[in-house]
Amino acid sequence: MDLLKGKTAIITGAARGIGKTIALEFARQGANIAISDLKKDENLESTAKEIEATGAKVLALASDASNFEEAQNFIDKIAKEFGTIDILVNNAGITRDNLLMRMGEKDFDMVINVNLKSVFNLTKAVQRTMLKQRSGSIINMASIVGLTGNAGQSNYAASKSGIIGFTKSVAQELGSRNIRCNAVAPGFIVTEMTGQLDENVRKEWIKTIPLKREGKPEDVAKACVFLGSDLSDYITGQVLSVDGGMHT
Repeated sequence: MDLLKGKTAIITGAARGIGKTIALEFARQGANIAISDLKKDENLESTAKEIEATGAKVLALASDASNFEEAQNFIDKIAKEFGTIDILVNNAGITRDNLLMRMGEKDFDMVINVNLKSVFNLTKAVQRTMLKQRSGSIINMASIVGLTGNAGQSNYAASKSGIIGFTKSVAQELGSRNIRCNAVAPGFIVTEMTGQLDENVRKEWIKTIPLKREGKPEDVAKACVFLGSDLSDYITGQVLSVDGGMHT
């Protein structure tokens, strides 16, 4: 299927993991792709080559999504290269987990800047192009933790809850211009990050999932395809949980 044929999509934090999987799935669905990560290293270049192999046009750039000026420059380069920007996936994110009593200010600020401020930066930068087009889909990567909280992740949970509130507000502001803004809230998804968990912890976590399995990056990517495509053209301001039923 070519659900995104002719569209231009931006995915931040796309060098690996969920971001990379989203970029590849978007390319397979016919979109032109712009990807970014903090550094233009072998991971970003490898992702770009895999996208090119699908036949899609790709632009891969190093950009710090948490930096307002860099985010604006990144969007300007994409608009110049492709002419239009139809989809933005704000996927850049980090964790710096610790109990509140042991969490330093630096770790709190870093998670808020990378996870939440980056969403503000990219959304503000891209809205100018989308307003001119009178169309667009903004997809913000939240988390089930932003809905439920999680011990040892007060900084991460705060950033992801903030993304949800931001998403709902932007949806109200931009809806009259046919610009949609939704969030995806993944649950326990198999990535490099979760791969570091103790096997017993992983098994106990799976017990809490009604579907009794871990999620795959592809599960999140398919949800993003739906929200980026015309199949969801009457959906905005929503949080789509991709969690196997963990949070109901």
